[in-house]
Amino acid sequence: MIRRAAILLIAFAVTGCATTPPPPRPAAAIPAAPPRGEPSAYLNMQSGALRAAFGMPAFVRKDGVTEMWRYDGQSCRAFFFLYAVQGQLAVRHVETLPHGSGQAADMGCLTALRALPPKTS
Repeated sequence: MIRRAAILLIAFAVTGCATTPPPPRPAAAIPAAPPRGEPSAYLNMQSGALRAAFGMPAFVRKDGVTEMWRYDGQSCRAFFFLYAVQGQLAVRHVETLPHGSGQAADMGCLTALRALPPKTS
């Protein structure tokens, strides 16, 4: 009887060790969000004007009534986040990779992308 109790206690102890959760990830491993700040020239720009300025995006992602348009250059990428405003898609946020200094969009990148010949297909 004592032998069975000892075996059960050892089995419960080993089982308890096996279910210990992993330690939480350190805060430094979570990337920081990009800084806010949209270039005023693009904020509230409607989708037609954006397409006229940059051409067809390299990639479009649709989530319900919102869209993300990506434009690719040789040294940077621009991401335009469009939301439905009074029935029309309009730019509400702009980011570039690499980010600008002090804001999420680098104006040099956006200027370089506008200078590229527009993609039509």
